[in-house]
Amino acid sequence: MRDLIDNEGVGEFFEVPGLREYLRQAAGGAPAGQEGGLFEEAAGPAPTDLTALAPPELRRISLYAYNAAALAAMSEPLPAESIRRFCRKLLSAAERAGGGPGGQPARRAADAAAGDRADSDTRTVLEAAAKVTREIDRLRGLLRFCPDRAGMYVARCAPDHFVLPALAGHFETRFGGTPWAVIDEKRGLVLAEFPGERPRLAGPRAFAEAAALPGETARGEPGRWEELWRTYHRSVSNKDRENPGLQRQFMPKRYWKYLTEMQAPSP
Repeated sequence: MRDLIDNEGVGEFFEVPGLREYLRQAAGGAPAGQEGGLFEEAAGPAPTDLTALAPPELRRISLYAYNAAALAAMSEPLPAESIRRFCRKLLSAAERAGGGPGGQPARRAADAAAGDRADSDTRTVLEAAAKVTREIDRLRGLLRFCPDRAGMYVARCAPDHFVLPALAGHFETRFGGTPWAVIDEKRGLVLAEFPGERPRLAGPRAFAEAAALPGETARGEPGRWEELWRTYHRSVSNKDRENPGLQRQFMPKRYWKYLTEMQAPSP
């Protein structure tokens, strides 16, 4: 967990194109069809405005504290009041320490407050951030992509937390220029990268208008890629070393619905 909380790139989760429009519309603050019509009435629900819960000035004082608040803001249920109190306490601790917001006394005071698990708000924020961090890490390894008829690689999921924005940078690097999409079926939301563009969030209807509908595999051979993956998985499995308990620890059963190797092949 500490590796991601200390990561400079956490703030970039909020910069994914389409995120702010999605948050505004899900909160009822913008009618459907604005800003390119990325979202429709079916899209949502979404958490509160993430940027408001994790103030940018906190990032200048303590990257650890800012990232913890940002990750907690992606959790569901959302501990909004605990996040707000957590941020206020840290900003107050830095101000009391003096030396300016970028000075060492302010940084040390903020980092100390951010690690005080005896404080109920701090504990709530860190625990929420840990849950989100675990799900981000799991989805980076457990998403199963399959090419559609247009050559776009599509994966489906229903994460417990609002983590789609946190997957953009990882899969942008992993796929290079290959188009891909991750569909969050729980929230009616798609994270997609088309050729020559950056990953962006969209509603499923807008995504379907810009890409071939997912579900049909390449070359019109349903199940071909899934069966190839199942064959690979069987070939590398060692029955003598199976450990169901450890498997469920790293691959919880709630993800199995979307794991190709856990599904029986079509008759």
